[in-house]
Amino acid sequence: MAQGTEAGARAKEVMEAGGLVSDEIVIAILDDRLDRPDVARGVILDGFPRTPAQAEALDDLLARRGQSVSAVISLEVDDAAMVERISGRYTCATCGEGWHDSFKRPETPGICDVCGGTEFKRRADDTAETVASRLAAYHAETAPLIDHYRARGTLERVPAMGAIEDIAQALSEIVRRYETA
Repeated sequence: MAQGTEAGARAKEVMEAGGLVSDEIVIAILDDRLDRPDVARGVILDGFPRTPAQAEALDDLLARRGQSVSAVISLEVDDAAMVERISGRYTCATCGEGWHDSFKRPETPGICDVCGGTEFKRRADDTAETVASRLAAYHAETAPLIDHYRARGTLERVPAMGAIEDIAQALSEIVRRYETA
């Protein structure tokens, strides 16, 4: 939207009306973005595509451009652990530092280690019920993409139940492998 493209203007109009941006508009925005020189070596898409229809639209867009998806990363996480991870997170209202009820608490309860702030906030949609609902939507709409990309030989699976450092290292290794390809 900030670039003033036609697709961005269409997305802004839909969002200001409170609607969801259509797959067609998202693909148009991505098409515009792929024309920019800073992505000549490639891009990493996070959270897109989410549905088989979006994956097909992405495949079509890239094929028209003479490109293709090199790799898709599936972070393998247990549903119950996902609920705990997301519903337990919160941030410092002053500096934005991330915290968690179980995994990363401030040294002194109620006081941010980074800035000394005492006000914390949680996203309204980070409740266990909302996360469970999002997971149900994931299994219905997004999980089929695992087979879609496995069939194309582009699926990379990363066990994501371990330490953040280990997961980050595995992701970095995958990116480095394709960065030089």
